[in-house]
Amino acid sequence: MKALPNILSVIRIFLTLAMFAALVAVGAGRDPDGGLMHFAFWAFVIAAATDFLDGWLARRFDAVTVWGTILDPIGDKILVCGAVVGLMASGAGPAFALPAGLILFREFAVSALREVGAARGLKLPVTGLAKWKTAVQLVALASMLGVGLVPALPPLLPLALVWVAAVLTVWTGVEYLFQTRRGLAERT
Repeated sequence: MKALPNILSVIRIFLTLAMFAALVAVGAGRDPDGGLMHFAFWAFVIAAATDFLDGWLARRFDAVTVWGTILDPIGDKILVCGAVVGLMASGAGPAFALPAGLILFREFAVSALREVGAARGLKLPVTGLAKWKTAVQLVALASMLGVGLVPALPPLLPLALVWVAAVLTVWTGVEYLFQTRRGLAERT
C-alpha cells in the first residue's frame, strides 16, 4: 500500500503521454470518428484524478517518500504541459494560445526558481493558492478537452476557465518569484 501513491504518479505520466499522442493524431486528421478525442479526454480526467488521489493516499497511509516528492510535481507539470501543447496540436485555436502560453511560461519559470532555490538550500513550499491553481488548471483543461464531447458544456465556458487558470497561474508564479527573491536575500 505504501508504494501505491508513487505507482499512481507513474500511471499519471504514462496516461499523459498517451493523451498527448492522441491529441497530436487528432490534429493530424487521424480521428475521423472522434474516438481519439474521447480517449484523450478520459485519459486526462483519470490522470487528473490520480493527482488528487496519490497525495491523499501518501498522507493517509504515511507513505510520503523522497521519490514521491520528486515524482508528483513532475507528473503534475507533464500533465498540464502535455494537455496544453496537445490541445494546441489538436487545433484548439488562437484564442487558446495566449492563456496557454502564460500557463506554460509560469510552469517552466517556477521549476527554474525551485531549482535555483534548491541549489542554495531554499525550499519553496507549495502554497494553498498554488493548489487551487492546479485544480482550476485541471478543470479548465478537462473542459477544453470536453468541447464537443460534453453536450451541456457552453462553448465559451472552457475558454473562460482557461483564462481564470492563466490568471491564477501567473499570480502564483509572481508569488513564487517574490518568495524566492526574499529567501535568497535572507541567505546572503
